Amino acid sequence: MITLTENAVAAVKAALSRADEPAEGFRIMVEAGGCAGLKYLMGLESVSREGDAIMETDGFKVFVDAKSQLHLAGMTVDFVTDLESSGFVFDNPNARAKCACGKSFG
Repeated sequence: MITLTENAVAAVKAALSRADEPAEGFRIMVEAGGCAGLKYLMGLESVSREGDAIMETDGFKVFVDAKSQLHLAGMTVDFVTDLESSGFVFDNPNARAKCACGKSFG
């Protein structure tokens, strides 16, 4: 469903190790908003919710709610670090358009 690059895996593991409260993994979801119509949301997560797809990778879980699954199928998540910024980058084959910041799509 979703592919995480080695850099994304390392970034998630680092976030999990620094978390104030224990978490089993992270949630990635889509909600209305952003300049292109839909935006990505990510955060640490401890429990699954009804309808979640759960993917296990490298010792942690990735939770995706039922509504977001259609928008995220086949997506690759990377984590990049460069001089001006660092963060998660989404390569989503379902996106017909995306904003310049890469955090929203349509």
